[in-house]
Amino acid sequence: MFATLAIGFAGAMTAQYAGLPAPALIGATLTVSCASLFRLTRDIPPFCKDIAFIVIGCSLGSSITLQTLADSAKWPVSLLFLGAGVIAIIYFCGKVLVKYFHESRDTAVLATSPGALAYVLSLAVDGRGDLRSIAVIQTIRLVAVITTIPFILTHLGLHPEVSPVAGAEPMGIIAFSIIFVSSLIVGRLFIRFRIPAAFFLAGVCVSGAAHLSGLAVGRPADEIIFIGFTITGSLVGARFSTIPLADLRNLFWKSIAALFLSVFIAALFAGAVSRLLSLPFGQVFVAFAPGGVEAMAAMAISLHYDPAYVAVHHLFRIFFLILILPLFLKTNTRLKKE
Repeated sequence: MFATLAIGFAGAMTAQYAGLPAPALIGATLTVSCASLFRLTRDIPPFCKDIAFIVIGCSLGSSITLQTLADSAKWPVSLLFLGAGVIAIIYFCGKVLVKYFHESRDTAVLATSPGALAYVLSLAVDGRGDLRSIAVIQTIRLVAVITTIPFILTHLGLHPEVSPVAGAEPMGIIAFSIIFVSSLIVGRLFIRFRIPAAFFLAGVCVSGAAHLSGLAVGRPADEIIFIGFTITGSLVGARFSTIPLADLRNLFWKSIAALFLSVFIAALFAGAVSRLLSLPFGQVFVAFAPGGVEAMAAMAISLHYDPAYVAVHHLFRIFFLILILPLFLKTNTRLKKE
C-alpha cells in the first residue's frame, strides 16, 4: 500500500514540476500504471479510496452556486444526448468486438459499457461474459482516457486558463474537517442504500449544501485537493497490478479498438450538445467521455471546467447504465435462443 502511494505521489510531484495538465491525476496514474506492470504495487485500501473520493466531492461541492443551479436548466437536453451516446457506444463498440474480435455478445456489452465499472464487474462475476476480457478492456480504456484527454484538450486550447473558483479563499481547516466527517457519515448511509459512488456523492451533497446555505466559504486547500487527486490516480493505475501480462498482450488491440471508437462517438455527441447549448466543447466532452465519475470530476476541476456539470452527467450515466445493461443482456439471451 505505502509503496503504491509513494510511487503515486512521486509521479504527481514530477508532473506538477514539469507543468503537465492535471498533474496530480496524470502523474500518479502514469507512474503507478508503469510500476504495476512490473508488479511493484498493490491495490489501494478502501479507507484511502473513501478519503480521496470525499475530498474530490467536497471540492466539487464548493463550486456549486446559485448560478450553477440556474444554468442547470439547460442540462436535461444535454443528459438526453448523453443517454443516446451511451446506447450508441455500447451498440457500435459491441458490434466491433463481436464481428472483428469474436467476443461473445455479453462480453462485448459489458466490456464497452462506458462507466459503472463496479456494477459491470458484478454482472460478469455472476456469469455474464468473460470477466478477464471485460476487466482488461475497461481498465485500459480508463487509464488511457485519464492520461490522454487533458493533453489533447490543453494542446488544442480547449480549456479555460482561469478556474471558475479562482481567487476563492481556502476553506478553514475546522470547516473542512466538519464537512469531511459529515460526508463520511453520509457516505456510510449511501452505501447502506446501495447508492453508486457513495462517498463521492456524499462529499458533493454535504459540501454543496454547506456552501449554498452560507455555512462554508471557499474550497479545500490546494494541498488537500492534490492528495485526493493523487490517491485517485494511484487507484486507477493500481488496477494493472492484478492483471496478468499475458492478458494485457492478448487483449490490447481489442481494448484500443473499443477505446478509439467509444471516444469518437462521445466526441460526436459532445460536439452536437456544445453547438446546441453554446457550452464549451471541452467541458461537454469531459462530461461525455467514457471514464469513472470520480476521476472525470477530478479532471474537470483540474482543467477548470464546471465540475458540477461534469459530475451530474457522469452520475446520470451510472444510473442509466444500471437501467439499460440488463436490457442489453436480456436481448442477447433472446438472440441466443433464436
